[in-house]
Amino acid sequence: MDAIKAYRRDARDDMTACALDDLLLLYHHRSGQTHMVISPVPEILAQMADGAALTAPDLHDRLARDFDLGPRDDAVAEIGAHLDTLVALGLVRPA
Repeated sequence: MDAIKAYRRDARDDMTACALDDLLLLYHHRSGQTHMVISPVPEILAQMADGAALTAPDLHDRLARDFDLGPRDDAVAEIGAHLDTLVALGLVRPA
């Protein structure tokens, strides 16, 4: 995970969400795929909704306003891992 790498979610990555208990189903319109995700993925995607290019530390700072994320370095590494997975799924892009 490269903490300096920036990611973005843009209009081409429009999704429709449906909550089912602790799961969130995301239908990705461009790919036609539905993804099942759990926290913290919905929270990460919500923080990226403005389309700004964000790094894992940027997202940590945004998420830390509402959540206790524990030690910063550990949380940034976890957020970075989630971002890399979201890139692999096509839900966010490297900026």
